[in-house]
Amino acid sequence: MPLIRLRGIGKTFQNGEIATTVLHEVALDIQAGEFVAIMGASGSGKSTLMNILGCLDRPSTGEYLFDGQNIADFDKDALASLRRSAFGFIFQSYNLIGSASALENVEVPAIYAGLPREQRHQRAEQLLNDLGLGERLNNRPSQLSGGQQQRVSIARALMNDARIILADEPTGALDSQSGQDVLGLLKQLHARGKTVIVITHDRDVAAQAERQIEIRDGRILHDSGAAKPLPQTEPAALGTTTEHAGSVFFSDAAEAVRMAIRALRANLFRTVLTLLGIVIGVASVVVMLAVGNGARQEVVDRISSMGTHLLLVRPGAPNTRRSLDGSTNTLVPSDAALAAQIDNVRVAVPEMNGRVTVRSGNTDYQTQVTATSADLPLARDWEVGNGVFIDDNDDQRYAAVTVLGSTVASNLFGKADPLGEYILINNVPFQVIGVMAEKGAAPWGGDQDDVVFVPLNTGSLRLIGQRHLNSVTILIEDLSQAELTQEAVRQALLQAHAGVEDFQIRNMASLLENVAETQNTFTVLLGSIAAISLLVGGIGVMNIMLVNVTERTREIGIRVATGARTRNILQQFIVEALVVSAIGGALGVIIGLAFAGGLQFLGTAIEFTTGPVVLAFGCAFATGLIFGYMPAHKAAHLDPVVALSAD
Repeated sequence: MPLIRLRGIGKTFQNGEIATTVLHEVALDIQAGEFVAIMGASGSGKSTLMNILGCLDRPSTGEYLFDGQNIADFDKDALASLRRSAFGFIFQSYNLIGSASALENVEVPAIYAGLPREQRHQRAEQLLNDLGLGERLNNRPSQLSGGQQQRVSIARALMNDARIILADEPTGALDSQSGQDVLGLLKQLHARGKTVIVITHDRDVAAQAERQIEIRDGRILHDSGAAKPLPQTEPAALGTTTEHAGSVFFSDAAEAVRMAIRALRANLFRTVLTLLGIVIGVASVVVMLAVGNGARQEVVDRISSMGTHLLLVRPGAPNTRRSLDGSTNTLVPSDAALAAQIDNVRVAVPEMNGRVTVRSGNTDYQTQVTATSADLPLARDWEVGNGVFIDDNDDQRYAAVTVLGSTVASNLFGKADPLGEYILINNVPFQVIGVMAEKGAAPWGGDQDDVVFVPLNTGSLRLIGQRHLNSVTILIEDLSQAELTQEAVRQALLQAHAGVEDFQIRNMASLLENVAETQNTFTVLLGSIAAISLLVGGIGVMNIMLVNVTERTREIGIRVATGARTRNILQQFIVEALVVSAIGGALGVIIGLAFAGGLQFLGTAIEFTTGPVVLAFGCAFATGLIFGYMPAHKAAHLDPVVALSAD
């Protein structure tokens, strides 16, 4: 059984409705260990025959048996495996990867065979040393002469100890001396038992072979006959013809990452522009979510400062009568006393508000007065900073005493101690018995410290001039029973108000949840807007990767010819997109955090959490995976013959 057997091989190319047949009923046997030259003029079909012999192309008709196996039964990956283990290609145009060094070019076939990095590095270095290129290991193809590039191509063909050396016009682009050197190397390989097939149009080159086959117009015109082949030596046990299953994936992935970094360095300006879209998108997501979370937390903190174990009862309901001044008069102090008797209610604090003018010496100041009971500091979780708060005795005896908010105290007395001093509230003298601790801004933005507190009865009679309340603040014991307690208060007040629901009860815990949900929606909206820029960046990655596939079509063909499977090429370009996105994502996170930190320094509410950072980086990574797949799929399914002929 010959090593290669062709029977009735034909090849027809279809271009629209035009069919061109370049091979006609070719029959050929090549024994193991032969040195064969296939010669013919341009257009004779010899290159097409070479592509079929090297399993880069399939015949349209006929049968190709390799070592007794029908090639028609092989799928793309099986053909790649056969090329990787059985064939070593030497091309006229060398077909070296321009961004890789001589050493890296030689290593390519072993990468796809799964040979560990250290072993393939030693093997490639030894081959280059044997071919006189020991001092050119790290030179790129552009730094080598034509003869040196062809030697690199020969070393690559020998990397996996291929049984067959398939050389396409190996001397066509070389000077006479370099051409003779290459032919000498081919003869040495033949002497070592390799099957050497040379495709040439030069009869002098063909004469170096032991067997000459002439082809014209797609038909074999002459065959000098099979020479007696040399005994074929067994391949050295290099570990390259059998894949190392455990290390193939990691080896391929590592090579893809290295190649991606080489490609980024080779087109640095374009890389920066590609990264810019990802960086802006990721940074926007990080900043927007940090700002949104910060704003939400600030609002929640302000509402929480009022207390979350609270029920707020306010007067008024639909169709409630309003007084001439626009207020609603439906709550009275007895309503607060009634609410205080309900289970799970700790205290119920009546509040009556009004605007007043306060005076100390020659200083006048307009503020709000709140007439209330002794339980307000407990209900509001608001401590007295200096002095004491009003008590029940003050309320019962209509005492003219007041407790100042820190803002009022500062405006009236500056840094002086106001305790024991008298002030005029609407021209009524009140003695200052305490100053409240600083509370800060209210959830609606008002200053909670801009207030003076007086006993409920005193304020109702001497300052506000009414008996109706503006609100009742109820502090409950068990927050889990808030809704039940709220309904109990409602029923009690309904009964007291003759069944008329002329009041409203607000659960601060529910209000807090609603505000948090609203802020979450706002944060998601901000994040979605920022994600649009990330999407645009992803589209940019896809466009650049498509350009990469186009620019590196020949490189893809080289890798396929040296044994890369579909998944190898797919993995290679997906990893490239992921590397770009990962670098852009990391830079975007750093820039986003730095920008958010600057906003925080300027006073903007910012909340840094791990979630938005992980989300932004994850989105960048997913963007690379999603938008990198289409270019990778295109690259993985390129026809190797078309790819190798690309400019």
